[in-house]
Amino acid sequence: MRRVSGPTGVGLGWRAEIDRTVEALVGRGAADFVEVVAEDVHAAAPPASLERLRARGVTVVPHAVSLSLGGAEELRTDRVDHLAAVAAALDAPLVSDHVCFVRAGGLESGHLLPVPRTRDALDVLVANVRAAQDRLPVPLALENIAALLEWPDAEMGEGAFLAELCGRTGVGLVLDVANLHACAVNLGQDPARVLDDLPLEQVAYVHAAGGVTGPDGLYHDTHAHSLGEPVLALLADLLDRCSALGRTPAVLLERDDRYPSDDELAGELALLRRAHRSRVAP
Repeated sequence: MRRVSGPTGVGLGWRAEIDRTVEALVGRGAADFVEVVAEDVHAAAPPASLERLRARGVTVVPHAVSLSLGGAEELRTDRVDHLAAVAAALDAPLVSDHVCFVRAGGLESGHLLPVPRTRDALDVLVANVRAAQDRLPVPLALENIAALLEWPDAEMGEGAFLAELCGRTGVGLVLDVANLHACAVNLGQDPARVLDDLPLEQVAYVHAAGGVTGPDGLYHDTHAHSLGEPVLALLADLLDRCSALGRTPAVLLERDDRYPSDDELAGELALLRRAHRSRVAP
């Protein structure tokens, strides 16, 4: 299986609300690369902030949320083509989306919905991933999602499901440790077992984010809270495993709401930097 190469170091999600903050943190050396939601970018006229970052040699990774690769409906090639155009405009080394579906019966859910872990669903996902790969100018990586529910009659665990997806398509992984924690709380999954089953050599880069457990007992991946200890512990476990394989994937901090001060964001990035640097493979 060919490994998908990703960015290096520590990254931060670029958002229009904090564009100057992101630029400043990159300038301070707190972040090495950025990720942008692809649907928020007009390929013919990317935001000036992203253009400035690119002019400084900063890697920008487009991260899509609307391809619905796990859906049974016909793939929206216009959305794939938009992602391809954004990748070209930003000179991106790869692009990413999610193992999920967002559309069914002609309706858009507005949420990333889990794919049934069955052979039939996997066949659909594989076909859509291959079709998307054929239209993209750069490699594709896919992210595990934070699920609040799972479909009955699963035929394999999440790690085995993702491993077979990678094996059949060569797609990379954006491994979100906060989402692993969410599925541990919400679905009773064992994150260590998921990591055992995953092809860690296919991890292009890693996501980390904060969340909160609600009064319903469910963990909500809000991207609006500070990094929690369980997420950092999973990150450490993942990086240890990857380092043992001779590689240490980049780690990106996601923040989408309730933005803290620049110094607080820098502090969170420093936490990720220490975890990453201490496990950089020789």
